[in-house]
Amino acid sequence: MTEQPPDRVARTERRFNTLFAEYFDTLGATLDAPSFSRFTPECVGLLRDLSLRGGKRMRVVLLHEAARLVTAEPVEGLDAAALSVELLQTHGLVHDDLIDDSATRRGGPTTYYAYREKFPGHPRAALALTVLAGDLALALSLRVLLEAGLPLDVRQAMVEVQTRAAADTFVGQIVDLERDFTTAAPDDDVLHAVADHKSARYSVLAPLRLGLLAAGGQPEAYDDELSGYARLLGICGQMRDDYLDLFGDAETMGKPTGTDIREGRRTYTVARLLSAVSGAERDFVNQALGDPACTAETVAEIRAIGERAGVADRMRADMRQYAERARLVAAGWRPRWREDAVAFFERLPRWSVERTG
Repeated sequence: MTEQPPDRVARTERRFNTLFAEYFDTLGATLDAPSFSRFTPECVGLLRDLSLRGGKRMRVVLLHEAARLVTAEPVEGLDAAALSVELLQTHGLVHDDLIDDSATRRGGPTTYYAYREKFPGHPRAALALTVLAGDLALALSLRVLLEAGLPLDVRQAMVEVQTRAAADTFVGQIVDLERDFTTAAPDDDVLHAVADHKSARYSVLAPLRLGLLAAGGQPEAYDDELSGYARLLGICGQMRDDYLDLFGDAETMGKPTGTDIREGRRTYTVARLLSAVSGAERDFVNQALGDPACTAETVAEIRAIGERAGVADRMRADMRQYAERARLVAAGWRPRWREDAVAFFERLPRWSVERTG
């Protein structure tokens, strides 16, 4: 019987968390920092804390499953690739939380707020050290590939994948901020482009490419299919994140709901909410958008407005629609690739939007 996505995710998560902890335990000895520096090990410690705190390691799962499309045998280089994708994710989290001025992430303090607490009288130093911590994670994500015991051409191809993924993500962050400069609700083409650049290309497409490269596959030969699957799965993931920000449970997520409302972000949920309401309800939502002092009670009322207007139902239906489209793309990978791995990629989109944790 084919193993289901939750089982594979849990197994991969446990194994990788051990690997990631071991990596950070030895990292200090490999950094060429002056012996007198206290800030460098503190920075590594903050990156370690954030990196090991929660997360489903879906990028690592995608990486391993992409390799399994080609072979069921152990594949050298997957550990280095896994460390690379998660270090790039850590970089993104550090900078995302700085951009959003977020206090918590995965149930603990963000790197930015940890530095603010450590240096309350030096706000510019806290800001600078946060930027540098994120930059260090990015550099480490590339270094771990350069130092992997793989043929030179494979290492170079993997570094190229990650470099392009990082650049695409930075562009995605820029257009994400640009999107929120307009008071009009963006259409789906804009929202899909942001989701593709900001998350799909580094969270889905890069792991797929890296896994195939490590297993001796040729991802460039199937780039249109891989990009299509990644885009659809990335849209599902972004829709789910946007949905949970208003309709999710704060305790389960480890962060408060309503962040997008307070920051005035024109997300999938906010765009659908603005298009679904009118009159006094629309005025109420517009008054709260971009108000950092927006209370939990106001967010709860907006949530109730959205539920009455059918926004929550529409978001769930949209997620299922894009998940089904992604499933159909994966189904087309038969009989080129191994059946059990293809079946996993078929099941993954629906599971990813319906999971509760």
